[in-house]
Amino acid sequence: MKIYTKTGDQGKTSLFGGSRVSKGHLRIETFGTIDELNSYIGLLRDQQIDALSYDALVKIQKELFSVGAVLATPEENMKKDKTKKKINACSIDTSHVLFLEKEIDRMDAILAPMTHFILPGGHTTVSYCHLSRSVCRRAERLVVLLAENTFIQPILLEYLNRLSDYLFVLARKLSLDLGAKEEKWLP
Repeated sequence: MKIYTKTGDQGKTSLFGGSRVSKGHLRIETFGTIDELNSYIGLLRDQQIDALSYDALVKIQKELFSVGAVLATPEENMKKDKTKKKINACSIDTSHVLFLEKEIDRMDAILAPMTHFILPGGHTTVSYCHLSRSVCRRAERLVVLLAENTFIQPILLEYLNRLSDYLFVLARKLSLDLGAKEEKWLP
């Protein structure tokens, strides 16, 4: 696979199926943000974290490649199931959301109840987690915008919403693991 093709030198790129769009197109911005999120999660995963969190982050990174593939597929190139419902071979489903919920519940069980908003920070690893969470929220907002103009599987929004929740709880758990103080926001 050749790294440079020169086909994007004029500011256009290809979607799955071959159609070409501007590199500034909302669809490109959306899956580009998913790629950015995946990179931040990789940075987080490279920190000294527990094995369960590490394994979960690897799983999530793989799922984000599927999310990117779904977002890179225009509606006209989606497959249809027997009921003519649009599907995509690289789809995220409810089991992925349930995994995130299970992980959130597992971590939340060992954390002190939240009584205030928490300022991001306290340790570099925790800050990487908060950066991942904020990029995830941006990706979610972009998927919402994209869904206003074209068909997007609703499960993608559910997945990204839950993923940002997971990253928030993971940041709190990492604060606990690392002995970092959670700074409360007191208006």
